[in-house]
Parts: sequence; structure tokens; C-alpha cells
Amino acid sequence: MQNVDAQELAKFSDLAHRWWDPESEFRPLHQINPLRLEWIDDLAVLRGKTVLDVGCGGGILAEAMALRAARVTGIDLATKPLGVARLHALEAGVENIEYREIATEVLAEEQPGRFDVVTCMEMLEHVPDPAAVVRACSRLARPGGWVFFSTLNRNPKAFLFAIIGAEYVLNLLPKGTHEYARFIRPSELARWCRDSGLALHGSRGMQYNPLTRQYWMSADTSVNYLIACRKPA
Repeated sequence: MQNVDAQELAKFSDLAHRWWDPESEFRPLHQINPLRLEWIDDLAVLRGKTVLDVGCGGGILAEAMALRAARVTGIDLATKPLGVARLHALEAGVENIEYREIATEVLAEEQPGRFDVVTCMEMLEHVPDPAAVVRACSRLARPGGWVFFSTLNRNPKAFLFAIIGAEYVLNLLPKGTHEYARFIRPSELARWCRDSGLALHGSRGMQYNPLTRQYWMSADTSVNYLIACRKPA
């Protein structure tokens, strides 16, 4: 059985046509994309690298990394968002990017150790077995390669900010986007990374000011956070 939740795929497929609208439900992704892109590029230096974006959706991060002169493969199991990603790359003239509808674990069997950089952003909290995705991402990275994850912490503050605040008060996200039980504590993600043979390099938090409607990165990982790992050479 594939490590996928059909309801989660349907949720994002229904909104696929709005993926590249910066004022749509995907506005937060458009706003945080430059922040996470810079963090990834500062550490891994994307130019000339072979990059995999796991759970790429409509291609916002994948295309941005391709524009940094990386050779990018984006994978997802949602057909409609992938179609949107391919069309947008075609219209934008971005040629150094490929999209595939394939599970992470299947690609790990097919192309182990191929990628210099593997990113998996805002996906782990949407699959039944996130630890399996972490293992597959580790297998896909070459020795010495970088692996990046982002997800949501599981604590009362994250429930208040990411679900009550973002989905019901500020309407930053559609109601039902996230399920609190699937949020992942940094200690849990760090353990899965270590168990998968990855060495933790660092972490950052993502914060939001509802008054200025601005995001920024900080050391506070209590709600949204990112983790950078390296696969030992």
C-alpha cells in the first residue's frame, strides 16, 4: 500500500487551479517560499545541484529552486497539482525541471543516492507514515547530500496558532487543512532523521505577524519549523 491519504490528495487537488494565485488559499506558501528558499540555498548552494522536491504540489518551491540553476525533479501523488506545476513551468520557460507522479518510497527504490539536495516541505503532516518518508528521503540523498524538512510542532500553542488562528480566525488557510494529531514534535522528527542515517545540522522556526501580514524566520520552533540534515559522506 502506498503511504498516502486519499482525502488529503483530494483536498489539495480540488484547489489545484488556484495554486499559483498569490492571493488564494496558497498565499502563505507564496509568502514563505522566499524565506525557505534562501535558507536552503545558503546551506546547500543550489546552483548546479541535482535536487528533489518531495510533495511538490503545484511546484512553487521546485520552480524557485530551478530558477537558482538547480536541476530539479518534483514528485507528488496528486495528479491535478502536478498538471498545474508542469503548465506553469512551461509558461515560465523553466526547462531544468521535471515532474513525476510517483511515491517517495518507490523513487527511493528506483534512484537511491541520486540527489545532492532533497526537500520535503509541508508534507509530513499529511501522510499516514511520515517516518517512512524520512527514510526514503535519506535513501534518495547521495553521501554528503542535504535533506530538508518542514512541518508543524505538536503542542497547545501550535494548535492555537496553526489551526484556530490560521484556519478559523485569520482565514489564512481553508478550514480542515491540518489535523492536530498529525503534527510532529521536533524531537520526533530528529529521531526519525537519526534513525535514517541523517546527521542533524540545524533548525529554524517560521513566525507570522497578523497585523503586518509578514512572515520571518527565527529560532522559535514552537509552531512552524524547518530542519536541515546531511547524509554522512
